[in-house]
Amino acid sequence: MPALYVIIPVLGVLTIAYRYYSAFLATKVYMLDDSRRTPAHVKNDGHNYHPTPRWVLFGHHFAAITGAGPLIGPVLAAQFGYAPGLIWIVAGVCLAGAVHDSIILWASTRRGGASLAEITRQELGPVAGFTAALAILFIIVIALAGLGLAVVNALAESPWAVFAIGVTIPLALFMSLWMYKLRPGKVGEATIIGVVGLLLAVIFGKAITETWLGGMLTLSRMQLVIALGVYGFAASVLPVWMLLAPRDYLSSFMKIGTIIFLVIGVIIVNPILQMPAFSGFTGGGGPIVPGALFPFAFITIACGAISGFHALIGSGTTPKMIDKESDIRPIGYGSMLIEGLVAVMALIAASAMHPGDYFAINTSPAVFDTLNLPVVNLPELESAVGETVAGRTGGAVSLAVGMAQIFSSLPGMRGLMDYWYHFAIMFEALFILTTIDAGTRVGRFLVGEFIGRGFPKMADHSWVPGSIISTSLVVVAWSYFIATGSISTIWPMFGIANQLLATVALAVGTTVIISAGRRQYIWVTLVPMCFLATTTLSAGFLSVKNNFWPMAIGPRIELHTQGYLNSIVTVIMMVSVIVILATAVQRWLRPDAPASPALAK
Repeated sequence: MPALYVIIPVLGVLTIAYRYYSAFLATKVYMLDDSRRTPAHVKNDGHNYHPTPRWVLFGHHFAAITGAGPLIGPVLAAQFGYAPGLIWIVAGVCLAGAVHDSIILWASTRRGGASLAEITRQELGPVAGFTAALAILFIIVIALAGLGLAVVNALAESPWAVFAIGVTIPLALFMSLWMYKLRPGKVGEATIIGVVGLLLAVIFGKAITETWLGGMLTLSRMQLVIALGVYGFAASVLPVWMLLAPRDYLSSFMKIGTIIFLVIGVIIVNPILQMPAFSGFTGGGGPIVPGALFPFAFITIACGAISGFHALIGSGTTPKMIDKESDIRPIGYGSMLIEGLVAVMALIAASAMHPGDYFAINTSPAVFDTLNLPVVNLPELESAVGETVAGRTGGAVSLAVGMAQIFSSLPGMRGLMDYWYHFAIMFEALFILTTIDAGTRVGRFLVGEFIGRGFPKMADHSWVPGSIISTSLVVVAWSYFIATGSISTIWPMFGIANQLLATVALAVGTTVIISAGRRQYIWVTLVPMCFLATTTLSAGFLSVKNNFWPMAIGPRIELHTQGYLNSIVTVIMMVSVIVILATAVQRWLRPDAPASPALAK
């Protein structure tokens, strides 16, 4: 199928969804009101609570929520063919993902910037609140490990990408100094400085690393894990306006710009989708995703359709920076639609490869030999990019190859396959890294609130010793999983954790709608919650039964610890979610449930 037959209808559906469905949510369900003072103004402390211009905050929020999921998930799920992923992404993002993101952002803003765990406690009681806090702590560590592992895999042996990403840190610090200290309010000037600096780093980065820096930035896996941990720690502890927000804002230009360029490239080149609409692995037995189309496609493609991780950002950093309530619509609903477009583009890039080439990259040589699929362009691709790409599992490399094929097919770009391949690797790593900083900061808030139940001072997010302790615990936890895990062990658990958290967020969102006195609209969250709970709990059960537990008791001793850990963590998360859902249902069935003044119009 020509890619134009996919991308044009998708753009139309996303536009209609934003124009009409988001307007319905904003006016009828959320009843956004700019006369209300947001937490950024009420609690402005210059550290975590800080009124931020709409488009700067849009850049931060989009960069923070858009990580490995919309890039890697659709590539891995292409194993089932392009149709299942396409249907799930488009329907999911319009009717579930964007609703999920915007309702949690609205609820947190109305609740003074409260975390998802705190909102759960307020809406469902202390037992559900404690259970949610415990589940979220497990989930955020697993989510950050899954996202961080993709960064480490993408940056390995790629000094150009390390250089370009490293440059964004001093650029972001200078931008914050410029628009908040030297030239207060001059966001446009700071933007020009940052974007020009980033473009120069991207254009000349390869020459600089090869000519001047030699192999200094060719980092090992463990060095990358350490560097990632140091950055995550700094971004979490420093004031939000100093590093996290401006760096995410700057990175969003590269993210959105590249996606727009890719959309234009697909329209011009109009590649043929070589992958069938439905492959022979829909019933299971696939070499990349273990399990059948239902339910595993719905946890493999997580962030592109709906992502529980977004609820942590929407109840973490972003609500503390919302300038006025009307900003919730473009930031909460609109940014998720763009993430859905990112996922569609990743699916197209992967599906435009010949199936033999796709599976040769995403499986080990031994496994690929059992598939009896011929490679088509793989030798020429490897020669063009100057690297061996066969057997580079995990999705990142095959996505980079697919993007490079499209870009190098544009007029005047032939012969630049090597450049575009390494650019795509850098883009992927930059894309994913911005979720680490915001996610670690959110994790710090959650750990502080959790420990604060016994030691109240830790719940004070402005207390520096507490922020250092909480951040250190979060960073050490996700770094351990990255250092000891692999894409085959972490990604399935990441998908389950992510979608279980989305289920909790939708349950809380349903409760919030009832508390706001608008019970007639609970279908906007209840329907996607029921679907997601069914698919994810099924996938969790099957993953423990068929994948994680066999690792724990299997003959390979080196996998025993990982198998036991994955099984225990997954079961704890599933039980926690079931407890929260049961509590929520009891709350919904109470006809005398009082409305909340904070949520009512």
